[in-house]
Amino acid sequence: MNDLLEHVISAHGGRARWSQIGGLQVEATLHGSFWAVRGFSDKPFKETVTIDTRREVIRFSPWAKPEHDFMLRAEDDVVELRATAGDNVLETQSGIRTTYKGYDLASPWKSLQVGYFIGYAMWNYLTTPFLLDYPGVSSREGESWSENGEVWRRLHVEFPSSIATHTAEQTFYFGDDGLLRRLDYNVDVNVGVAVAHYVSDYRTFEGIRVPTRRRVHRRNADNSADENWSIGIDIDKVVAV
Repeated sequence: MNDLLEHVISAHGGRARWSQIGGLQVEATLHGSFWAVRGFSDKPFKETVTIDTRREVIRFSPWAKPEHDFMLRAEDDVVELRATAGDNVLETQSGIRTTYKGYDLASPWKSLQVGYFIGYAMWNYLTTPFLLDYPGVSSREGESWSENGEVWRRLHVEFPSSIATHTAEQTFYFGDDGLLRRLDYNVDVNVGVAVAHYVSDYRTFEGIRVPTRRRVHRRNADNSADENWSIGIDIDKVVAV
């Protein structure tokens, strides 16, 4: 393992503490212009997100209606709409990742497609940086990057096909303190749009350091961010389950 990743994992709470956490439940608010473009919501919406930290299984509530929940089992590429009471499956979609083919930047998504996007993204975000230590994930340090008066060390990461994520190759930027500042990726399910994703406002929950503010912008050709296009995620609470 490279020394940067060791430093980063230690800074976020350490491998030993993470090994004791089998699941997380998070209270999150999502907002930004992106959701309305996809035909979902033009107002901030709150979700209770529950993840398994070892398997890419995600559930959140409510979904579209107060009486509905959403579940993603990424290893099976299956999403489900469930009744909150009774846990009955109301709608299911297998092969969900293939359903985005043929869409453009203005195409509205179906509710289950929005859910899949949020689901795998939140699992990746909430397990980072420990995810970078998971089987099949490889990384190498690249050239440093200067931004906001700091010099950030960059880790280039390759994900295996067994992990549902934005794209196979991504770049993570870390400050001298080992905490994540930014990550860059292309969103395969969103016609490959290049984004710069910034994180900040770290807090400690359950012995783990978690960024509570995320802002995602289109990434320009010069690697700068276009702040006119955005997704926002604000985290209020994290508990182990």
